Amino acid sequence: MRTSRRSRIRAASAAAVTLALGCTALAALPSTAGAVAAGGLVVQYRTSASGATADQSEPWLKVRNTGSASVPLSDVKVRYYFKGDSASAAYRFACSWAVKGCGNITGTFKSLPNPTATADRYLEIGFTSGAGSLAPGADTGDMQLRFHRADWQTLGQSDDYSFGAERNTYGDWPKVTAQLGSVTAWGEAPGGGDPTDPPTDPPADGPTLFDDFDYSGHTDPRIAANGWSVRSNSGGPGVPGAVWAPENVTFSSQSGNAVMNLETSTAGTGSSTVQTEILTQSTKFRNGTYAARVKFSDAPRSGPDGDHLVQTFFTINDLKAPMADDYAEYDFEYLPNGGWGEPSNILYTTSWETYRPDPWEAVNQHSEARQSYAGWHDLVVTIDDSAITYYIDGQLFGTHGAQYLPERPMSINFNQWLIDLEGQSSTTPRSYDQQVDYVLHVKDQVLSPAQVSALVAGYRAAGTTFEDTVPGA
Repeated sequence: MRTSRRSRIRAASAAAVTLALGCTALAALPSTAGAVAAGGLVVQYRTSASGATADQSEPWLKVRNTGSASVPLSDVKVRYYFKGDSASAAYRFACSWAVKGCGNITGTFKSLPNPTATADRYLEIGFTSGAGSLAPGADTGDMQLRFHRADWQTLGQSDDYSFGAERNTYGDWPKVTAQLGSVTAWGEAPGGGDPTDPPTDPPADGPTLFDDFDYSGHTDPRIAANGWSVRSNSGGPGVPGAVWAPENVTFSSQSGNAVMNLETSTAGTGSSTVQTEILTQSTKFRNGTYAARVKFSDAPRSGPDGDHLVQTFFTINDLKAPMADDYAEYDFEYLPNGGWGEPSNILYTTSWETYRPDPWEAVNQHSEARQSYAGWHDLVVTIDDSAITYYIDGQLFGTHGAQYLPERPMSINFNQWLIDLEGQSSTTPRSYDQQVDYVLHVKDQVLSPAQVSALVAGYRAAGTTFEDTVPGA
């Protein structure tokens, strides 16, 4: 992770040929469940771009509450399914006008786990808390939405599952689905329905690393004995002149679980900036499942907010030469205050094939979601012989192609650092926390998020705080 390549790739991300994906964890509330039982939702659809091809697709939507209980719109997700123009085609979402206000409507793109002839991805429409609730019988009013290819090439929509060329007035449209919490309350997804969670039974025993981070402090000898290194050496990424402080990696107990805290602080200068990182000593991890429960923070523990902070969970190996094809890196990176050209909070997952620092050239694919991820989140990335797949809170976040698969083993890392000092000019000291509950790697096995949760629960039920049966590189 290097500041120069990060800043350049983010500044150029609008032109990158990548698929922007996103998701939000779904949680069913009691009122939501009641509304589903009493009737649920209906989605109405029309299009204002009816051609077989178009500069942009224009699905205009309304959501109506047909139940007997009020529904918070923040619990609702609407999915418009379509076929990508190519495997690498990227798309951008926009809202032209909405009764609820475009600022209260989000649009992210996700891959369909089981593609069909008419859909391999979908646009997921969500709502912020500012959109309010739908009373029984009420609807959202017009949502005049659109999306286009990132390169503004003509898109084809005649073969899109949710597209209806003849729909020039609003009407019920079951080819656009509505999720209410974790329940499909309206419509039918292509192929007969969205996939259900896979079995939760953990797979057969395989080489595994599990660490509950049950340590007394950064000097606890078990940290090194268990294969970790708390960083103290200088260098990037981050603000020039910053130091990496082992003493800012601390441990505590929360709700019966041991939790690791990474504290990063600054007073607005490079020399006052203290960053934190912990990483495995060995680069022995390659294919399989990686998982961690991480708490991201939008606000500082103390002092003024606004710094361009990066909070991470990632795997990486070294770049042996510019554009070396055996480089690999797979990132979860949360920017609570933006940075790299972004104005506010954004979460990236990025799969790297290689790069050249000077002159800059990069080969990678990323997924993104522009929203707050403050709080605890379950992060899972799986790597097999065909793809890299990212999940957040059990929901698919992005799938990246085979060209980004690793050729060499990697280390596992967590760090928190500052991109620059441009987000907040104050010289008042401030500090930020990133917390980690556990980390898990299962070698050469692709686990579902549900299987990860079951495996972690089994370790904790047995009182196991650490295990490493993964053979060395």
